[in-house]
Amino acid sequence: MKMLIAAASFAAALGAASAASAMPVAPLGAGSGADVIQVAQGCGPGWARGPMGRCRPMVRRPPVVVVPPRVVAPRVCPPGYFWRGGRCLRRY
Repeated sequence: MKMLIAAASFAAALGAASAASAMPVAPLGAGSGADVIQVAQGCGPGWARGPMGRCRPMVRRPPVVVVPPRVVAPRVCPPGYFWRGGRCLRRY
């Protein structure tokens, strides 16, 4: 049993120490070619993709302030009239 464990550990050490050629080392100058143009997300310098995928400028905008709706008092027409279309109309 000791011989089997020793042989297995020797085989594992030999396999770990050998060089694998799954990913060869590339030369240093191969990555920086003149045919590659770097752009920001496909929009160009100073622009970025928005929520819907459209290009928009990368500037800081002030926060959006939501104003509550204006409360309009109900229109009061004299007796016998009703409010429609922005004016008081007489009932028939």
